[in-house]
Amino acid sequence: MLPLYHESHYTFRFADDRIIPRFHLEGATDGQGVLVHKIDAVTLQRLGQLTTGTVGQGGWVDLAEPIRVQAGDAFIAVLVREIAS
Repeated sequence: MLPLYHESHYTFRFADDRIIPRFHLEGATDGQGVLVHKIDAVTLQRLGQLTTGTVGQGGWVDLAEPIRVQAGDAFIAVLVREIAS
């Protein structure tokens, strides 16, 4: 059964300053590409691409360079079939 509504991305919001070296995407398949975009936490408008990655074992995305976020920041992780080089 397919859900009536399914977001095509994962949204992350932060109440504290953090350094994010990896994050988990529930239900993502190993090997899927991920585009990570900074977004406005209120409007959800995309503000620019931060990095790319690949889903690893268990849905974990390890980043080559950690993402630094400040309190109130947000980003989305969008799954793609493959990342263009």
